[in-house]
Amino acid sequence: MSESAIECHKLLKSYGQNRVLDEIDLRVDAGSFYALVGVNGCGKSTMIKAILDLVAIDRGSIELFGISHRQVSSRNQVAYLPDRFSPPAYLRCKEYFQYMLELYANKQSSRQIEEMLDMLALDRTIMDSSVRRLSKGMTQKLGIASCLLSGKKLLMLDEPMSGLDPRARASFKRQLFRLKQQGVTLFFSSHLLADVDELADRMAVLHRRQVCFEGTPGEFRQTYRGGNLEQAYINCIDKIDQSPL
Repeated sequence: MSESAIECHKLLKSYGQNRVLDEIDLRVDAGSFYALVGVNGCGKSTMIKAILDLVAIDRGSIELFGISHRQVSSRNQVAYLPDRFSPPAYLRCKEYFQYMLELYANKQSSRQIEEMLDMLALDRTIMDSSVRRLSKGMTQKLGIASCLLSGKKLLMLDEPMSGLDPRARASFKRQLFRLKQQGVTLFFSSHLLADVDELADRMAVLHRRQVCFEGTPGEFRQTYRGGNLEQAYINCIDKIDQSPL
């Protein structure tokens, strides 16, 4: 069996009386791309935060590269982009880059940074601007660029395509495939199922607090008889919602 980047066993998480994750089992092989799919509020962001020990779990176990997620060292090889990414407003763009690359302990040349900015169509002239002046899309590009330049083995990206224009999405995906060739693991959530179909080796559908499907996008389309991933997803959710709790 190949090395695992992420392993979750019987993961349970509640907020008060509201159970969000119920006995979740999940494994992500190192070097693979894995997508987490589900409706708004189904627990995708909670699951990502739980894996990173940003929220406490009620029961179960999580390991990153064989190390308990409760140990700080388990996140030594992780770069994280949260949903609703918002960098500190008091920083200029280049200060944010410098801070993040120092935090990731990864030295990048000015040429590498400039190539990444060009790849995402992030105008170099904004680097002296305050991050508070950036649009949603430009802010997202800033966060993505810092993750792609991190040099980490595991990228945890929560809705990374949100706010990106078509050119930036295409360039971002090309860069992800380059990193995959270097053995980088990607765990990401997305509502854009065409991107999931293109990127993911495996996917999990989170619904009613549980993983209701786990497998390849092709297997998902076949199981739920969809001509594309979106139709298969609708068929899957409809079937579950029509069944008794």
